[in-house]
Amino acid sequence: MSEKAMMNDQELEKVSGGDSRVVNTGDSRPAAIRSTPSLNATVLGTLNNGTVVNTTGNFTRADGRNWAEINYPMWGWIKGSILGYEW
Repeated sequence: MSEKAMMNDQELEKVSGGDSRVVNTGDSRPAAIRSTPSLNATVLGTLNNGTVVNTTGNFTRADGRNWAEINYPMWGWIKGSILGYEW
């Protein structure tokens, strides 16, 4: 799957592990999904508030923020606080 592509039904069937979370940026802005856990990383796309995502279980801290890797509905990194993670 291309990093920038949304998952199709066949790819979705292969998603497992991690944790389902709901995107909540705290305002009307969508959440940026990045290629690596960094504010300087390429934005692969955005997800609106209310979108359900699946985390992979990979978490890290970079740029003074906590990041979570997601693999549904697209692959990339999102700020953990947007998914309600508090480390």
